[in-house]
Amino acid sequence: MTVPVLGTRGLTKRFPGVLALDGVDFELLPGEAHALVGENGAGKSTLIKVLTGVYQPDGGELRHHGEPARFATPLHAQRAGIATIYQEVDLLPLLSVARNLYLGREPKRFGLIDFARMHRDAARTLADYGVDVDVRRPLGTLSMGARQMVALARAVSARARVVIMDEPTSSLEPREVETLFGVIERLRGEGVAVVYVSHRLDELYRVCDRVTVLRDGRLVHRGAMADLERLRLVSLMLGRDMERVEREGATTFSGDREAWSGTPALEAEGLGARHRLHDVSLTVRPGEVVGLGGLLGSGRTETVKAIAGALPLDAGRVSVVGVPLRTGSTAAAIRAGVSLLPEDRKHEGIVPGLSIRENIALAAMPGLSRFGLVSERAVDRVVERFMERLRIKAVGPHQKVEELSGGNQQKVLLARWLALEPRVLLLDEPTRGIDVGAKAEVQRLVDELAEEGLAVLLVSSDLEELVEGADRVVVLRDGAVAGELVGDEVTEDSLLTAIARGGGEP
Repeated sequence: MTVPVLGTRGLTKRFPGVLALDGVDFELLPGEAHALVGENGAGKSTLIKVLTGVYQPDGGELRHHGEPARFATPLHAQRAGIATIYQEVDLLPLLSVARNLYLGREPKRFGLIDFARMHRDAARTLADYGVDVDVRRPLGTLSMGARQMVALARAVSARARVVIMDEPTSSLEPREVETLFGVIERLRGEGVAVVYVSHRLDELYRVCDRVTVLRDGRLVHRGAMADLERLRLVSLMLGRDMERVEREGATTFSGDREAWSGTPALEAEGLGARHRLHDVSLTVRPGEVVGLGGLLGSGRTETVKAIAGALPLDAGRVSVVGVPLRTGSTAAAIRAGVSLLPEDRKHEGIVPGLSIRENIALAAMPGLSRFGLVSERAVDRVVERFMERLRIKAVGPHQKVEELSGGNQQKVLLARWLALEPRVLLLDEPTRGIDVGAKAEVQRLVDELAEEGLAVLLVSSDLEELVEGADRVVVLRDGAVAGELVGDEVTEDSLLTAIARGGGEP
């Protein structure tokens, strides 16, 4: 019986108010490529950080070569032969390529760094990874893909026996992806184990031998990759039963809206952003809710950010009510009537040190001022109106927003953008991480806004939310449109099929 090189038994990790890992069993065999998959909040990152000494477990056991182990720091894990290549390359951009490759283990001669040897060895090592550059150049002058290959080469050249790759192809060109796959094959042949984290299903089935699926901090499946159908994999990640026939609604969406006729409120044509979006086109009419479906990493968030001017585009155009919008400018998008509720409300939304009143009025300040002076009475009216309409539960408008529940923080953000009276509302996971009651209220509000003529583009990982809340669903895969479901086609089964197979037909 092969002894796992790395694994966990009943692993538990808690954070304040969150059980991030709940009794997770994981095992990694020598010479295998093992897929670790799951949606946001599934526990993948937490598991990786426990395996690499960033976090200490609160329960259960970490095992290394079959024996109980504890890595007090990431350095201890590295010394045990465990290397991690993160999506965001964590090297030093101002140092040379060669210095980054051999940082902490530079070749020495008479006690000093032997630069000639280091440059020679670095060039030879990187050539195996398809990187042909002057290794004396600062790392920061290389493309992101080349930097990622340097990080990979550093990990492998340090004689790691476990290499953890977090979304390794996210910044790579097709040629570099092929090189990476070749490196993985070589590593497996040398008995090195690879943990492969990716949301690109084609890559998982091409590279990986086995798969571990996490959902909400729990292990929901572990087995051979070849024995798991794509549709089944997607359903495990999203928590959907493939055989379930929806008998009654699980959301508060009414589902009986009719889109207004006339000029589309939003038109996006051929949106392209390097490594992120590829020829994405969609339209949303007044009074219509259009869903964006797909797995995490499919390009949903990038699409709404590009429309809102928060992601620079290399190609494509956006129009609001027939008027071209200057892309790459959030200010231009807001002036045109486009508002974005971001997925990460804590880092991209609320301002924790400010009150509810200040957070709501933040974006509307220019419209509430006269000759540079803000009308406090006007601010009070706006804040009172939206606190009442959205049923924001608080001591009062001057309470700090950070003291509110997640659901009420989300409503504060919604109030901020609704105060601008937008024409187009972009909602990125508007009900994620909030309680059932707040979720129902947000869904009901989206319905009301659409009935009033607002155009809504809804990103959600909740299939029921898309099926019951959207009039149409545009399915994205690897940053491109994989299909569109309309009318009676918008069902959980057809949506799962489109996400898994990259096509719009059930």
